[in-house]
Amino acid sequence: MNIRPITANDFDQVWPIIHDVVQGQETYAYDPAMDRETAWKTWVELPRATFVAEQDGQILGTYYIKANAAGPGDHVCNCGYMTSPAARGKGVAGALCQHSLQTARELGFKAMQFNSVVASNTVAVALWQKHGFTIVGTLPKAYRHRTLGLVDCHVMYRWLNDNDL
Repeated sequence: MNIRPITANDFDQVWPIIHDVVQGQETYAYDPAMDRETAWKTWVELPRATFVAEQDGQILGTYYIKANAAGPGDHVCNCGYMTSPAARGKGVAGALCQHSLQTARELGFKAMQFNSVVASNTVAVALWQKHGFTIVGTLPKAYRHRTLGLVDCHVMYRWLNDNDL
């Protein structure tokens, strides 16, 4: 698996991944009516950088990295990750997370924060904990899950330093 910066041509494979996740309404608080143009702007144009994981010409997953806040808070970054349905459970998200931690350091960030990890997404919560994130807060009933109704969201945080990889 190769993780590299996204290209415009990659978006033909990335858009169906984003569309699938957004339509699922289980993990991301994006409008389910999101169109391709809005997805491109949100996932590729606005972040500081966006990457894809590919193998044999197939995009397996993607992530973006951006500052979580401006000014005095711009040393903390935020990332979003999505994997294709066929790649889930195969280590792609973990590889993307590991790559993003290194990328964050290279870009000069001091910490990484996930603002809204849907608590019912137990696979993601466990994966982020495995990669050193801690739950620093829980937002009660902050996400309207498609099948579960109102569920909690976690704020997860990790300080970055050179000795923690």
